[in-house]
Amino acid sequence: MADRTRDLLWSDVDTLYGAILAHPFVTGLTDGSLPHETFRHYIVQDAHYLRGYATALAVCAAKAPTDDDTLMFAEHAAGAIAAERELHADLLGALGLTSEQARELPVAPATRAYVSYLLAAAYGGSYAEGVAAVLPCYWIYGRVGEHLVGAGSPDPVYQRWIDMYAGEEYHAVVEAVLDATDRVGAAASTSELARMREHFTTTSRYEWMFWDGAYRRETWPV
Repeated sequence: MADRTRDLLWSDVDTLYGAILAHPFVTGLTDGSLPHETFRHYIVQDAHYLRGYATALAVCAAKAPTDDDTLMFAEHAAGAIAAERELHADLLGALGLTSEQARELPVAPATRAYVSYLLAAAYGGSYAEGVAAVLPCYWIYGRVGEHLVGAGSPDPVYQRWIDMYAGEEYHAVVEAVLDATDRVGAAASTSELARMREHFTTTSRYEWMFWDGAYRRETWPV
């Protein structure tokens, strides 16, 4: 269906998605050129991010107009915490760092800005706005995983990461959130839909910035 909200939102970021696929962090996963130190920086920041993201998902759950959507986002909030504990512990172990050590490392600028924006949109906006703000983290990761899985990676750590986001279980999660997006978008007013598009584009930009910050091993300039 050409009039689905998901199609409208994606049309706003298609060029941005191309920039994500071309970023040397992403291409370095499949050609094996990405240094482990850089990926470790990314995993540390992702662990910080997921704790904030879980809060934003919990706010979406609290604002959801149906029991099904409340249950879905509450489960996803719990799942984000579980991923931070389990997947990252596994990957961090392979990269020579413990979860406890990772928690002590500072939150980088892009991570802080992204999480702050997510929480502001979720708390300050409508349910539809919150859904639009959290959607890129689901959807772009699914699209990236789908894109990378064909090429694979010579590095087993990177292959493990790719397989997670390319897997059927993850894509079923993404599809459920896209269905919710279509429902709330169809019921949104013109002004609310415009705010959904703004949030979706902004957090999609933060996705690029998150990978770029990791690639540069970003720290605070002052």
